Amino acid sequence: MSVPESQADDFIRMLVRLAGATLVLLACGGAFAQNTPQRLQPIVLQGALEAIDAEMLGEAWVDPTGTATITQVNSAHGPVKFVQPQADTIYSLGPQAVLWLHYRIARPRDERQNWLLEVPMPLVDLVTVFQHDGNRWHAESAGDNLAVAQWPEPGRHPFFRLDLQPGQVRDVYVRIRHTTAVNFPVRLATEAWHNQRIQLEYLGLGMTFGALVLLIAACLAQSWVYRDRVYAWYAAYATVTTLAVATYTGVAPHLLWPRFGALGDSPQAMLAFVAAAAALLFVRNLIGLPTRFQLVDRVIYGLGIAGLALALTPPFMSKMVGLSLLGGYVVLTVLINIVIALVAWRRGDVVGQWVLYAYLPLTLAVLMSVMRIFGWVPLSFGTQYAVVVAMAIEVPLLLVALSIRSRERHGAQIREQALSTQDALTGLLAPHLFNDRMQQVVSRYKRDQESAAIVFIDLVNYPRIKDYYGSAVAEQSLLRSVIKLRRLLRDVDTVSRIGEARFGVILEGVDARTSVTERAARLIAAGLMPLKGLKPEVTLQFHIASVLLDERVMEPLELVDALSDLLAGMSPRTRRPIRFLEPENTHPAPLGADSSMIDDVSRPLPRQAPENVVPIGRNAA
Repeated sequence: MSVPESQADDFIRMLVRLAGATLVLLACGGAFAQNTPQRLQPIVLQGALEAIDAEMLGEAWVDPTGTATITQVNSAHGPVKFVQPQADTIYSLGPQAVLWLHYRIARPRDERQNWLLEVPMPLVDLVTVFQHDGNRWHAESAGDNLAVAQWPEPGRHPFFRLDLQPGQVRDVYVRIRHTTAVNFPVRLATEAWHNQRIQLEYLGLGMTFGALVLLIAACLAQSWVYRDRVYAWYAAYATVTTLAVATYTGVAPHLLWPRFGALGDSPQAMLAFVAAAAALLFVRNLIGLPTRFQLVDRVIYGLGIAGLALALTPPFMSKMVGLSLLGGYVVLTVLINIVIALVAWRRGDVVGQWVLYAYLPLTLAVLMSVMRIFGWVPLSFGTQYAVVVAMAIEVPLLLVALSIRSRERHGAQIREQALSTQDALTGLLAPHLFNDRMQQVVSRYKRDQESAAIVFIDLVNYPRIKDYYGSAVAEQSLLRSVIKLRRLLRDVDTVSRIGEARFGVILEGVDARTSVTERAARLIAAGLMPLKGLKPEVTLQFHIASVLLDERVMEPLELVDALSDLLAGMSPRTRRPIRFLEPENTHPAPLGADSSMIDDVSRPLPRQAPENVVPIGRNAA
């Protein structure tokens, strides 16, 4: 059956019209969809979840003037255009703009947990949460610009209780004001989960701060016991550092000064300036720059004092300018400390090595914090608490460096004191202390008749050894003499180097010549036997003069002069190298005595001492 041509034309025209109408409807529908906001899907709170990361579950809008009210924001016909936020979106709000977040939250009828909205960011300036109770909007605020005591829920960071009725859907608006560029984490959590999380965080922070406080107390105790001001300065530095970290983590505003809000968030920057300046001055002193690099030391000292002065400026300048100045100063100080430690380590100073180990993690943490302040990296747990971990590492390592430096200083002081009491080469008692000891022995004999023998010993061939073999071999011969002498003496005997090659010995409790003669003979014999394998083979020749207080009592200076004269009267090759001063009351020598071992002092004694002897006593003048 054929269709008339006119009817076919009418059918085609109808299809064309229908297609055009469809296209127009579709275009209008698309335009309508674009101009009509999609309804926000509610967040269903279920206790099994415990915590929900809500950063991307709501809508966000930046108010550039910061003047919008909650009524304008909630109005369907207002200028507000909420958008879906992206993950880790960094907002550069500045001093005027504010960020609005909109959440639609539903609580099931069978849900028994109380829920909280958290902004886990201790350094946020101000957070305000708006909730509607069916009649009007209620606002609660928390942040660094308010004293913690004024927060609805005091803590390290802002959190708010959600007023949600079971089986209902509520709109919650969050207004955030913050100067620096950062992303804002938002979390929905049950009260039980929140309390457990807070306890765990304070447990970790408490262990860190407890160790730091214990370290500070130990430094103060060491400073008091050892009278060492370096430990007191370190305790002051550690205290400032601990306060700065406590403020940075929100612990200090929460627990130490919850009612103080006059300066807003300025105490954080002020303490950071002081901590950086104290670190610079402490490392400068620890490395020892004042004695090695005076010009560099003056520059670094000036930077440290400038940091203390800059600590007073944050309350009087805009926050962004203050943070920029703080970031630059902190980075400069840590880099200077790294360079100082590296130079000291390359110079062979082990203290520089420990300082370098201490400041490497701190430098990385500070750089991360500065990058976060300027919005170059997103906010995270690592970027927030890296400084705390770095400080917990840095402070004990600096204490190790301080202990090493303190031990070196005390060692130098002990050696300095030893130089005034001991001979530098032999380690024997100094001459003036030997004279004091001899004075005590003579006085005790006069008072209590306690016997003693005083012996002077000369290394006779010392000048020849020095001229022929040199000073090194001559000093070695003196050390060998001390070794041989100590093998013959008791621990209670006093021995001293009283001249260049002369030794003085006080033998307490000795009342017979035979005891002195036996020791002297053994010393002479030991000196004539060269040390096995010694090159060159040098023998030691000794002359010995002695007096027994039981035989002759004289004043100490007179004893020194008499014994020096007795030694001076011996020829280098004498066959009687052991001699005694004549007793005050002479008696005939017993038959059979070895006259070679007893000096005949009937002849006058020469008064001139040999050149190799440095006499003490009256002749020393």
